[in-house]
Amino acid sequence: MYRSLRLIGISALTAGVAACGGGGSSSDSGETGTVSFGVTDAPATEFSNVTVAFTEIRLKPEDGDWISFPLDGFEDQNLLELQGGVSAPLITDEEVPAGNYTELRLIVDTDNSFVKLESEGDSTYTLAVPSGEQSGLKLKGDFIVAADTSTDFTVDFDVHKSIVDPQGGSLADYLLKPSMRLVNNLEVGSISGLVDYAQINSTRGEDDTEDALADCALNYEGSAYVFAGAGVQPSDLNVNNDTGNPLLVLPVAPDDQSSFYTYTAGFLPAGEYTISYSCQLDDNERDDELEFDGTQNVTVVAGETAQAETIPLTE
Repeated sequence: MYRSLRLIGISALTAGVAACGGGGSSSDSGETGTVSFGVTDAPATEFSNVTVAFTEIRLKPEDGDWISFPLDGFEDQNLLELQGGVSAPLITDEEVPAGNYTELRLIVDTDNSFVKLESEGDSTYTLAVPSGEQSGLKLKGDFIVAADTSTDFTVDFDVHKSIVDPQGGSLADYLLKPSMRLVNNLEVGSISGLVDYAQINSTRGEDDTEDALADCALNYEGSAYVFAGAGVQPSDLNVNNDTGNPLLVLPVAPDDQSSFYTYTAGFLPAGEYTISYSCQLDDNERDDELEFDGTQNVTVVAGETAQAETIPLTE
């Protein structure tokens, strides 16, 4: 298998900025560049394994025909292993016509795609990807491959947003409604932060008035919510809503260096973001009345890791 997991070194991404912008050469000019695509994922609370068996990647030049590359060896990748800045390469340094591209597609082998639930050990459940074997998972939007340059992209595949339980007769036990975004690795940074869950949990349980905050969910340490833009009013995740959804929802994990919990949001384009936290469960298919702690604005700079304030915020 040619593939290996990799941790993107954020400080190394600042070199060669010219590769990511400016006017692209026309795909019929005869000029070429090399391109690499990797895939990453945000954590999910319910699943222990989400294997989507990608078999082919297709790229659409603005002025040309589809270009296809087989993905031999990618059919057994658990996407949940690709978190916190970790990615796995789909293709590496493949030569393609330079210029503007308008769409990317990932073709899926449905028969070899499946999920496992955190609560049910090794039990395997089928995962249907409508049209996944024909037209594939579609990611529309312009991106540029510069001439005589190597350009690296990452497909951020958000399992938490993508997998739904059809609740009845369906193609499979679970359905994939893909939520993906494409980023240029030269233009991204990350956000890391800590959550004092013990303090939040104890504070929420000490007030018995009608203004009391809701208790934290049992056996759940909560999630950090990332929204594009500053000053966003935090809201829950609901895949059926067209607007207002968080960009990422990141279950926190124990921090090795302290008694706190930690989170990392990787592959974020440079810009302003709103971060918040909730210790309540969030059903991704319905509106939930969540209460949030530690809402703050964070600025992401390409090639750097921004450190968010520890939650709960101090006065």
